[in-house]
Amino acid sequence: MSASPARRIRRHGGARGTGHAPRGRGLAGDEDGSTLLLTLGYALLALALILVCANATSMYLAQKRLDALADAAALAGADGFEIELRGDDPIATLRDDEVREQAESVVVVAGGGAALVAAGTPDGASARVTVADRWHPVLLSPFVPDGVELTATATSRTALN
Repeated sequence: MSASPARRIRRHGGARGTGHAPRGRGLAGDEDGSTLLLTLGYALLALALILVCANATSMYLAQKRLDALADAAALAGADGFEIELRGDDPIATLRDDEVREQAESVVVVAGGGAALVAAGTPDGASARVTVADRWHPVLLSPFVPDGVELTATATSRTALN
C-alpha cells in the first residue's frame, strides 16, 4: 500500500517487457482492414444501384416516347375519316385501311426504330394504334436484361361524331 499512484498505474497498465498489452489495444489489432472491405462493398453496391437506376430511367423515358408516338399515330389515324350523309346529318366514318395509312406515315416520319404493330378502327368512330420498339440498356450492367420489348397502344376518336 505504500506504492505511489504512478507505480500502481504502470503495474496495471502493463510494464515494458512483461508481454502484457495495454487495455483496449488487444481487440483493435483483430479488426485491421475490415473498414476497407466494408467501404469497398458499399462502393460496389452504390455502383450497382447507379447502373440499375440509370437503365431504369432510360427504359422509362423510352416507354414515354413510345406512348407519345402511339398517341400521335392514333390522332393522325382519327383524321383519316370520310364524311357520309345519312339523311341530313353528316357523319364521319373511319375505315381500317385509312387509319393504318395515316398512322404508318406518322411512325415512318418519327423514325427511331419503332414499328407499327396494328392500326384500325374498332367502331368506325375511333382509331386504335399499337406501336412497338426494343429498348437496350444505355449502361452495360449484369443486373439489367439486354433488351426489353416495349409496346404502346392509343385510341383517338374523331372530333365530328
